[in-house]
Amino acid sequence: MISTKRKIIDTLMRWLIYVCAGFSVCLLAGIILYVLAKGIRTVNWSFLTSVTSVLNGTVGIAGNIVNTLIIVLITMLIATPIGVGSAIYLNEYAKPGKVVTVIEYATETLSGIPSIIFGLFGMMFFGEKLGLGYSLLTGSLTLILMVLPLLTRNTQEALKTVPAAYRNGAIGLGSGKWHMIRTILIPCAMPGIITGAILAIGRIVGESAALLFTAGSAKLLPKGFAGLLQKPFQSGGSLTIQMYLSATSEGDFETAFGIAVVLLVIVLAINMTTKVLTRRFDVTRKD
Repeated sequence: MISTKRKIIDTLMRWLIYVCAGFSVCLLAGIILYVLAKGIRTVNWSFLTSVTSVLNGTVGIAGNIVNTLIIVLITMLIATPIGVGSAIYLNEYAKPGKVVTVIEYATETLSGIPSIIFGLFGMMFFGEKLGLGYSLLTGSLTLILMVLPLLTRNTQEALKTVPAAYRNGAIGLGSGKWHMIRTILIPCAMPGIITGAILAIGRIVGESAALLFTAGSAKLLPKGFAGLLQKPFQSGGSLTIQMYLSATSEGDFETAFGIAVVLLVIVLAINMTTKVLTRRFDVTRKD
C-alpha cells in the first residue's frame, strides 16, 4: 500500500512538473507573439527580395539572406563529412584508451568555448595568417570549428543506439567492416545524424559573435553567376549580424524586429524539418 504522504508528494511533484512545462510553453509563446507584434508589419515581399538603398528608398535583407545561405552551405559541406567520419572512427575503429579519451575530451571542451573566442581565433588565423580577410569563407571556416563537436557527439550517440546484434549479424553473414557500416550502421543511425546536422544549421543561422569578427557586414547582392562564385571571398553580413547592426548602430528597431521574425520562421522551419526527416529516415520505425 502506498502511504498517504507519498501520494501527496507524488501529486505535488506532478503538478510542479505541469507548472514548469506550462511556463516553458507560455515563455516561448510570449516571445513569439511579442516579436511578431513588433516586426510582422515590416516583413513583405520587397523586404525579402531587395537590399537597403538610400538612393532607391528601399529597405531589404535579400543580400543578408544570400550571405547566410552561402555560410550555411560552405560550413555544412565541410563540417558534415569530417564530423560524421570522426564519430565513425571513434565508435567503430578506435580502441578504447588514452587517445580516444583525449579526442573526446577535446571535443567536449570545444563545444564549451564561447563563440566570441572562436571569432577572435578565426579573425587572427584564417583572416590574418591565411590572408582571407573579412569574408564569408573566413566566417564559414570559423563556424566549422564551432559545429564539429555538435556533429561528432550527435553522430556518436546515434551510432551507440544501434543494437550490437546488427553489427554481429552483418559480420557473421560475411559482410566487411566498411560494408556493414555503410549498409547497416549509418542507415540505422541516420535519424540521429540528421538531427545533429539540422541542429548545427540552426546554430550557424543564429550565430552572430563569431561572424562579427570574421565575415564582416556587407549586404549587397552578388551580380550574376560570376559574382555569386566570388561572393565567398568577399565580406558579407548574415541575418543576425544585420539585426545586431540595425538595433545598435543604426537604431532601426523596425528592421531589427523584421529580421527577428524571419529568423523565428527559419528556426521553426528547421525544427519541423528535423521531425519530418527523422521520421522519414527512421528504418526501425514500424508504421
